[in-house]
Amino acid sequence: MDALKTIQSRFVPLPMENVDTDQIIPARFLKATTRDGFGKNLFRDWRYENDDEARPKTDFVLNQSQYNGGILVAGKNFGCGSSREHAAWAIKDYGFKAVVSSFFADIFKNNSLNNGLLPVTVSEAFLTAVFAQSNEATLTIDLDKQTITIDATGKSEDFEINAYKKTCLLNGYDDIDYLLSIKPAIEVFEAQAH
Repeated sequence: MDALKTIQSRFVPLPMENVDTDQIIPARFLKATTRDGFGKNLFRDWRYENDDEARPKTDFVLNQSQYNGGILVAGKNFGCGSSREHAAWAIKDYGFKAVVSSFFADIFKNNSLNNGLLPVTVSEAFLTAVFAQSNEATLTIDLDKQTITIDATGKSEDFEINAYKKTCLLNGYDDIDYLLSIKPAIEVFEAQAH
């Protein structure tokens, strides 16, 4: 995984509540077992008329060229529904590094953290302030300081993250990489135990 420290980017607004994992990546695209290639089917049913890539829905945000960036900003209760890890894979594969919402489903949040996608939980008031920004606005997410800032206004808010997952994201570790990083300490402990 790539290390995440600071993300400064324009954002893609998706001001919809209760977006479930089947809307993020429909079940018919869950046939692969690797993480690659899911991004092209992100929000598939919302992006195309009758599942036809030649007929994009012009009113959907991912089909509007003025919206782009590495941060997806979504309404409350993002990632609810089934426990499919593919939802996090699709968002990351599309090119997003972080998702911002006022509430995430727990399983989606954990799947995101396990796959190098940073879920940032903000207050309803902060989320409203982000949605009020123009499509040129940028956000800065500082993982080390655990802050998110609307660059145009300077409005900032702290966010919580599990300390272990923060360490993993900052270093680009998955669980095995983390264990390998502390191997010398494990060997010392093992030697002392005998």
